Amino acid sequence: MATRPDRVRRLMGHLPEVAFVTVLVVGLGLIAFGPQANAADRIEIQIRFSRFEPATVSVPVGRPVTFVLRNDDPIDHEWMVGDAQMHERHRTGTEPVHASVPTEVTVPALTTVETTVTFDEPVSWRYVCHLPGHEAYGMVGVLTAR
Repeated sequence: MATRPDRVRRLMGHLPEVAFVTVLVVGLGLIAFGPQANAADRIEIQIRFSRFEPATVSVPVGRPVTFVLRNDDPIDHEWMVGDAQMHERHRTGTEPVHASVPTEVTVPALTTVETTVTFDEPVSWRYVCHLPGHEAYGMVGVLTAR
């Protein structure tokens, strides 16, 4: 009968094979079941004291990302993501509610709203609340898709 140190040495000698098999099984699982969800696929943005937290987010290109927009303020806000032209169009606040565009979201007071967006190409866009005075107060952030 082998002693305990001999058994440990014998098992340690098989670690490279065990590691290879583990990597192979995990890799085959990813191929069979597709990419697995991770924390980058779901981002919470808190609205508090008329500020976005975090004020910068990074998301992957070509993969759906769900944004959980939590408004802890007793007033309504917006989460508008886009290029400079889109922001210029909305700066006047002529559209009080945004329901059909996933990058233009109304977040009523003390509620949580979710929206899912896929960025098809790399971008660096701002997210802004365009309700009167909110952008000037500093209710802006930066979203980067890479």
